[in-house]
Amino acid sequence: MILSAAEIVRRLSSPHADEKLTIMPYAQECQQPASYDLRAADDIILARGTCRLVPSMERVEFPPDLAGTLRCRSSFGRRGVLMGGGFVDPGFRGQLTLCLTNMGPEDIQLRKSERIVQMILHEVKNGNELYDGRYQDSTGAVGAKEA
Repeated sequence: MILSAAEIVRRLSSPHADEKLTIMPYAQECQQPASYDLRAADDIILARGTCRLVPSMERVEFPPDLAGTLRCRSSFGRRGVLMGGGFVDPGFRGQLTLCLTNMGPEDIQLRKSERIVQMILHEVKNGNELYDGRYQDSTGAVGAKEA
């Protein structure tokens, strides 16, 4: 089940740790009917034909029963921006690293605080495992693991 705006807002203020969702800083204008728009943490230029790791402005904390799918906002998709690696596991804490590739015909300027990616929240039934990988408690854009 995808969470509605009302359910996202309810979970942000829930006193119950097993369902508490954190999105900091939260902005009402980023709340969509069934998603939340993540913003760029810094001014960044997406050069044509390149991939950039962009940190989200928001720090998130997911409870055990939520996971997230990240998708490029359609306004950027129409300009040729593709989003790679877009899933957030239950129990994740930290800033999100957004992998954006500009396949469009021109460089694209991302401004700090600009809404760039939609985060769709899903309920996880009977989940009993939490994320505990190397990206836990990440800050800023985090690169790939060394091979």
